[in-house]
Amino acid sequence: GGSSLNVSSGINAEYGVSSMASYQSLGPIKEHIYKEKHTGGVTLKDVESHMWGKEFAAFLKKSGKLPIPKWTDIVKTATFKELPPKDNDWYYIRSAALLRRVYLRQGGGCGALRKIYGGRINRGSAPSHHKDASASVIRHALKGLEEMKLIAKHPDGGRMITSAGRRDADRIASQVMSSSIVE
Repeated sequence: GGSSLNVSSGINAEYGVSSMASYQSLGPIKEHIYKEKHTGGVTLKDVESHMWGKEFAAFLKKSGKLPIPKWTDIVKTATFKELPPKDNDWYYIRSAALLRRVYLRQGGGCGALRKIYGGRINRGSAPSHHKDASASVIRHALKGLEEMKLIAKHPDGGRMITSAGRRDADRIASQVMSSSIVE
């Protein structure tokens, strides 16, 4: 279960919602969409990240404009991983996730994204340590998104989202939102 949104009575009173009936069919949509103070269209911040990521990855794959390196079927995403990803579309999903990260926090570069996508290395009986993700995978995905004109280099370093990237991200978010409400 757990598909219905759990809204406390304090939020109901604060935003003028008289009962839970209006929230029953919303599923995993974030409650702040429906606050009275919300104005404007649907943005990337308004939908669940995994739902948006799947849809945007499908959009990237369908467009055919994202250059895919030859080595994507054999490369690991980090040195602490034992195997490459099982999903054949992992590169599209990682590119969508990187675009989302750049959208939410501009100015971050490859090094910051390596830390975000890094993880714990198993050192046997020794304590685990953090290890950064592969810079090559992140760098190539960012370059591919730049070629598509979805992101650009920030004047102070790192990457920033372009207006076309923001438009596409928000368009996919509104599609995810409308499909979530229908279901």
